[in-house]
Amino acid sequence: MPTSDEIKMLAAEFPRDAVHWRAQSVTKDGTKAMALAYIDSRDVQDRLDQVCGMDGWQCRYSHAEIKTICEIGIKVDDEWIWKADGAGDTQVEAQKGAISDAFKRAAVKWGIGRYLYDMPTTWVPCECSEWNGKKQWKRWTADPWAYVKGNAPSAAAMKKALAELDQELFDCSSEVSVDQLARVWGDKTARECWPADYLKFVKEKFADRRAALHPLNAA
Repeated sequence: MPTSDEIKMLAAEFPRDAVHWRAQSVTKDGTKAMALAYIDSRDVQDRLDQVCGMDGWQCRYSHAEIKTICEIGIKVDDEWIWKADGAGDTQVEAQKGAISDAFKRAAVKWGIGRYLYDMPTTWVPCECSEWNGKKQWKRWTADPWAYVKGNAPSAAAMKKALAELDQELFDCSSEVSVDQLARVWGDKTARECWPADYLKFVKEKFADRRAALHPLNAA
């Protein structure tokens, strides 16, 4: 069973591949959707097992009007402590969805996945279908993580990428190839949320290569 200090490990972030994204709303043209991050209830169970041990936690369910209530009890320093939350039926598999959502919401009371609620909402490119004149989200066409604000690569990663850009620009023998590379890098830096100072470095490198290819134009 965990101690009061070890229980803080419940709030640790999950691996990014364990985080899923659902679309809450879609733009009128169907090109972007608001992405909300969530974790699967099985990942919550695994986290409880890892931190508390298989015999160090339990859950129970009850109902309050139309809501399913889940209580998660964890044995901390030889004492059972309970925290609860509830959820209504979902559109898909109503009762099963309510049980799963109530369980995950109760887990948030223990800190599990709580950081996901603090992440800023973001609009991510997607593909939509149309149903009764309305756009319906179909799939993401880009990684939502790349559009989360404050999720820019590390300084070391950006410096390494800039060094690779030098070689890519050196291989460009015409303005057409430079322009093609500029579009690729424009998408890359926007997707990865590069900060303004590093975007300035990128812009300068493209300008220098164009000047090297056409020195008279630069003059």
